[in-house]
Amino acid sequence: MAAVETTRPAPLGAVTTYRTINALSNAVAAFQAWNDARVTRNALSKLSDRELDDIGLCRGDVDVIGR
Repeated sequence: MAAVETTRPAPLGAVTTYRTINALSNAVAAFQAWNDARVTRNALSKLSDRELDDIGLCRGDVDVIGR
């Protein structure tokens, strides 16, 4: 019976490429989360106090929710 080695080192630069793509992916995800929070804060800040009260919020909650 022959033994076959199934583990071999990654090609040169594969790990660096993976880490670069992973870092870019994380940066894009962080930007999207920041932008979603910004859009939410802007939308909530445009509501009147009465409208905020209707959905159970006050003016001070806008910054907390936007995070």
